[in-house]
Amino acid sequence: MHRFALLLLAALVAGCGSVVHRIEVQQGNLIAPESFARLKVGMTRAEVRNVLGTPLLTDPFRKDRWDYYFRHERRGRLLETNAIALWFEGEKLVRIEGSPTASGAGTAPAAR
Repeated sequence: MHRFALLLLAALVAGCGSVVHRIEVQQGNLIAPESFARLKVGMTRAEVRNVLGTPLLTDPFRKDRWDYYFRHERRGRLLETNAIALWFEGEKLVRIEGSPTASGAGTAPAAR
């Protein structure tokens, strides 16, 4: 009888694995192609912030670089990741690395 109870308990616990709810997780800055296209070398930091929002990362040791990251997971599976790096000299944007978020097409501008 003891073995039967253990087997029953093991079967119940094993069956619970498929009922665990995994949420959809979007983290970072979703940069739409329309917003990315508005970026121009020579813009000020305030203008860039107005177009893309606040960067996810600002390195305290390299204040001349802003990083915008985006990560999208569904049910524990990575669907999309994206990174954009912006380089400044003083207050002016001098270099743009990266591209808009693929899933950002047709969405509203990035949230601030």
